Amino acid sequence: MPELPEVETTRAGLEPHLIGHRIAQIESRVAKLRQAVDKQALQQLIARQFTAIRRRGKYLIIDSDKADTSLLIHLGMSGSLRIVPLTAPRKTHDHILITLDNTQQLRFHDPRRFGSFAVIDPRQTPPQLARLGPEPLSQDFTGDYFYQSSRKRRSAVKTHLMNQETVVGVGNIYASEALFLARIHPNRPANSISPSEAERLVQQVKAELQRAIALGGTTLRDFVQPDGTNGYFQQSLNVYGRAGEACPNCAAVIEKQSIGQRNSFFCPHCQR
Repeated sequence: MPELPEVETTRAGLEPHLIGHRIAQIESRVAKLRQAVDKQALQQLIARQFTAIRRRGKYLIIDSDKADTSLLIHLGMSGSLRIVPLTAPRKTHDHILITLDNTQQLRFHDPRRFGSFAVIDPRQTPPQLARLGPEPLSQDFTGDYFYQSSRKRRSAVKTHLMNQETVVGVGNIYASEALFLARIHPNRPANSISPSEAERLVQQVKAELQRAIALGGTTLRDFVQPDGTNGYFQQSLNVYGRAGEACPNCAAVIEKQSIGQRNSFFCPHCQR
């Protein structure tokens, strides 16, 4: 699944191609993604100009020059957004095509159809965003905040870190990597961490996300950037996807365990 760095990479990649351009045509080739596609609502965007593109967690919000009309997009498990020439061949799973006034197209590609593409009124918080926690790269996400939020949580610290009401956008890959670098076992009860461990973990979350954004996101099978190229952060992962390999710190064997129905990777020697 595209995680926060992939979504931020997409936002930054799309921005110079969208802002200031008007929508000439919108074509929806499916009736349903994660939810039904409201084709009539999408037509409200025709002749509107894109004015800004924002990210909230793993959602993209593309604003128009009509105050009550924006796009809310989630890439789901396998979605991507690409800017291509109008004449570029269409792929099988190019489900929504937005033609701009410069004959370029924004194409939403989603083989598994777990993404979402909806028109919202940005003056009102949509239900999808109503209960999201602070952004991990914001000043609101601090060691003290995470420590206080975990005091009554007996669930695994990794589960608590990935809870979107705790902090938004920290997915499986970056949670695994940050916990490794913070030397915290992912299955420890969240309420067992100390203030210093919470501070260490928060700093590693921020560092890993910033590093991944700078490198263009994590290379997964389905993720591509707006220009069609892959990210390449995966080459520098320490534990994620490396079960059975040697820990880069101590040479112990990296283990895999299901935590909160997600595969978790950790070093049994370094992480306590």
